[in-house]
Amino acid sequence: MALAAERSVVLADCDVEEPDCRIFIKGEVRSSELVNLPVPVVEEALCTACGECSRFCRYHAIVSLGAAAMVFPELCHGCGGCMMVCPSGAVTETVRRIGTMDTLTNGCVTLLEGRLDVGVAMAAPLVRAVKKSIPAGSLAILDAPPGTSCSMVATVVGADAAVLVTEPTPFGLHDLALAVETTRILGIPFGIAVNRAGPGDALVDEFCAREGIPVLARIPDDRRVAEAYSRGEPVVEALPEYAGLFRSVLENALALSPGKAR
Repeated sequence: MALAAERSVVLADCDVEEPDCRIFIKGEVRSSELVNLPVPVVEEALCTACGECSRFCRYHAIVSLGAAAMVFPELCHGCGGCMMVCPSGAVTETVRRIGTMDTLTNGCVTLLEGRLDVGVAMAAPLVRAVKKSIPAGSLAILDAPPGTSCSMVATVVGADAAVLVTEPTPFGLHDLALAVETTRILGIPFGIAVNRAGPGDALVDEFCAREGIPVLARIPDDRRVAEAYSRGEPVVEALPEYAGLFRSVLENALALSPGKAR
């Protein structure tokens, strides 16, 4: 969709646990940076074991059991609240590396790729870091991870519109229903793109009709698309006749939020 846009666009790969946009968006790396998360450090000599930090933290990343508070960095979301509520000033912050972010350019497309470090459990903070790097006022396409995990929510929240991609199968419909519920809770306008459209589409069509959801596009079940993907070739370059279809997905998505369309 980004390559078919025919205008300057930022593509943010927010599937930071398995980023794959770079397979298809090849270009020069303009910048590469480490992404860190602030985590607490406890000065035992100052800690009075009052437990205020422990009571504040919803994620149990800092715990006081009648002794100096203990920190579990892997659970920390980096909010800084424990440092704010500590009455003795025993809690300060350091940084913990969670991943990297690369910026690439390919013609009119600027790719922001987040990549979570191996062993890091929380993807959402890196997703937010990628989103924060999107230049203000730019047309941005965010590639969210599949499902309805925390990282999907972190990607979609604040978006002007969402395109939910599904397949016309019972499994696809099951996951689509969950994504629809999540997107509605977030209050984001959305539509459906049916991938591998063909026999069996009635499942998705009936669901969308019943729920009043617009179908933005149908991408045919074309073996040539799979073959191009297996070679690492973007569909719009291997099969130029598909460019108009993917451009229509973008335009239809922008139309879902007219006040934000560019």
